[in-house]
Amino acid sequence: MATRCRHVFRKLLPLFCLRTSNYVPYHEKAFLSYQRANILGKRYKHSNPWKGDGSTGEIEFEVGDCRPIKISYGKLARFADGSAVVQMGDTTVMATAVSKNYLSTAGFLPLTVDYRQKAAAAGRIPTNYLRRELGPTESEILSSRMIDRSIRPLFPPGYLYDTQIVCNPLAVDGIHDPDVMSINAASAALSLSDIPWSGPIGAVRVGFLNGEPIINPTRSELTESQLNLVVVGREHSHVVMLEASANDILVQDFRQALKTGIAECMKIVKNISEIQEQHGKVKRELQVPNDATTDISEAVCSLAQTKITEIFTDAEHDKFSRDNALFEVRRNVVNELKESFPDSPPQTLVQAFDKLSKETFRDLILDGNTRCDGRGMNDLRDISCQVDLYKPLHGSALFQRGQTQVLCTVTFDSLESAIKSDPISAITSGIKEKNFMLHYEFPPYATNETGRVGMGTAGRRELGHGVLAERALRPVIPDGFPHTIRVTSEVLESNGSSSMATVCGSSLALMDAGVDISAPVAGVAVGLVTRYSKENPEELDKYKLMTDLLGIEDYMGDMDFKMAGPKGCVTALQADVKIPGLPLKLVLEAVDQASEGKSDVLKIMNQTLSTSRFEPKENHPVTEKLLVRPEQRAKFVGLGGYNIKKLRAETGVTVTSLDENTFQIFAPNATAMDEAKAIVDELLEDRAPPLEHGAIYTVTIMEMKDNGLMVQIHPNMPLAFVHINQLDPRKVDHPSALDLKVGEDISVKYFGRDPITGKIRISRKVLYSTAAESIKNLNTRPKTLANNPWGSFKDTLDTRNN
Repeated sequence: MATRCRHVFRKLLPLFCLRTSNYVPYHEKAFLSYQRANILGKRYKHSNPWKGDGSTGEIEFEVGDCRPIKISYGKLARFADGSAVVQMGDTTVMATAVSKNYLSTAGFLPLTVDYRQKAAAAGRIPTNYLRRELGPTESEILSSRMIDRSIRPLFPPGYLYDTQIVCNPLAVDGIHDPDVMSINAASAALSLSDIPWSGPIGAVRVGFLNGEPIINPTRSELTESQLNLVVVGREHSHVVMLEASANDILVQDFRQALKTGIAECMKIVKNISEIQEQHGKVKRELQVPNDATTDISEAVCSLAQTKITEIFTDAEHDKFSRDNALFEVRRNVVNELKESFPDSPPQTLVQAFDKLSKETFRDLILDGNTRCDGRGMNDLRDISCQVDLYKPLHGSALFQRGQTQVLCTVTFDSLESAIKSDPISAITSGIKEKNFMLHYEFPPYATNETGRVGMGTAGRRELGHGVLAERALRPVIPDGFPHTIRVTSEVLESNGSSSMATVCGSSLALMDAGVDISAPVAGVAVGLVTRYSKENPEELDKYKLMTDLLGIEDYMGDMDFKMAGPKGCVTALQADVKIPGLPLKLVLEAVDQASEGKSDVLKIMNQTLSTSRFEPKENHPVTEKLLVRPEQRAKFVGLGGYNIKKLRAETGVTVTSLDENTFQIFAPNATAMDEAKAIVDELLEDRAPPLEHGAIYTVTIMEMKDNGLMVQIHPNMPLAFVHINQLDPRKVDHPSALDLKVGEDISVKYFGRDPITGKIRISRKVLYSTAAESIKNLNTRPKTLANNPWGSFKDTLDTRNN
């Protein structure tokens, strides 16, 4: 009876819930819908719970030279606040955006961007021992940073909600790079979501081929391109982010590519805006944390305005004295205002002081053309350079710019030390290995702090700065350099622009090491301070560009614009904008100002070292090529590479195979090379007599196989193989059918060596019509000369001559 009642109750429950307004979990809603359909006599069929809301669709448009881009939405990852899929060619990327609904305890925007390359998307299986994706690779970290720098400036001030953007390449065709597509996918996902964001943005990659810009080049086109520029822009042709590497492109060509790229970005922005207007969610209300009241701000201003101005106009201050003076003023102000505002937390008073400090610092630059260290807007800090610091190093340099100090070293090694890319990175980037690398290190003592040192992995910031400097120097490295080059840059002191100091110091260190670079390379950072119109917050009222940024100018300013390259050219560029976009005209002005500053830095560097050293140092490594005949290759390498491993253990040299017959020997110094040469010469010494083509020799059967015989022509020669087809004119199934035995002597004719493998080619079946007097026996040796192979060979010839 109880079971029957429960069954009836389950049948009637949906009828009572038809008009309920209480929350019901989704899985229960699906069950209730099914029951309602059965009770009301309707035919039930599976339906999409999101069907009918008009949130699913796609849009396709062209960018550049007929390169279609398709953006779809509302089909995948619908539980996320926003999701979008971008496709170009056969490469497809999905991006999702999720933001929490409660404030974070962090005092900044807690934004996380994760870009992961899936092996399955490229049709591969990971090659690690777990056969699955492990930690993020270098390319994934760099792509995540690029996406982060593109979307972060457009979040509203005071947005302190945990936000995560996940970019997931679904398919990679190896032709179109998914990183730029990920920026567009993240833009579409944020635009369609309810997350407050001042987008959309558009991103394109610009190449420069045959004197013309090319939009979104394929991977093959990019390898031939002189430029690899990623441009991110928003409405009104404002630039949000720039990232570039180039092969000594001229500044005027770079300006042309930048203009073309921002124009194509506007096409993407227009199409994403249309999607947002039709299908985007209503943005959630922004709850900004309580700021300081007007009374608190006025009290802080009256107490601290004059003191802050005195500190920022005192050019005698350095990094720490200025920070200490500001900290002392802030402590006194906060302590004094605690009595006047007992209900306000100390953090509110500190925020009011920091806001006043930032406004005062910016006003002094905008209205008074005054920088805190007394320099003009285009002036450089004092620069000093030193090279050849330590004799054991292959190359070294110390670059000092103001209070930024960088020690750069160069190390040479064999080609085997080159970085080998994993298969997935090789598919997406096209780079299989590289023999030039630059590693950037930023220890905590560089800013008078404590922390972990030498944990084996570089942080995202260190990795990004190192790659930027590596891109700046790679185009000047000579092609076919015989060594693998590793440049290490250790920041000893930091007060702004340590990445550009790394470029300058590394260029000097390479020249000190004797690397014949095509031209010296320098880098400089340009900062920006802006003021917008009070009547129109979107209109830029006033701005100032500053050459050679200080650390405090980077912190208080609106842009960090880094550019590096030889004189008149660009090899690397990175622009981080902290406000929602900059006019293109302002960015082009920054390019010109950075180019002038870079030229001034090169003049100072050339006073120390202007060209590479012609004479190598005493500890300079030595590289030579060794040509090994095909028949000697097995003897040189040894079983399982035994001889090469032994050579490395005894002398420290590294042997690298360039092709089947050519080896490269790398020695750390000339002495090690001499020792290795002596061992190699002894190893390859030809103690066997030369064989005459067409001659007949008497050989000894050493081993009998199913398909032939292993015979010995001479004791100092490797065993030769006689195939069963070359034993007798008749067809035989096994050598034993010819009554041949191990240790028996037979006659064979020599036909030279195989041109590919170097193996000896001999035959027995061709001898039945050959005169017996022409037969030579190289294995005959008197017992008295058994231990002297050259003596037994001479005795045999003397006996035959007599």
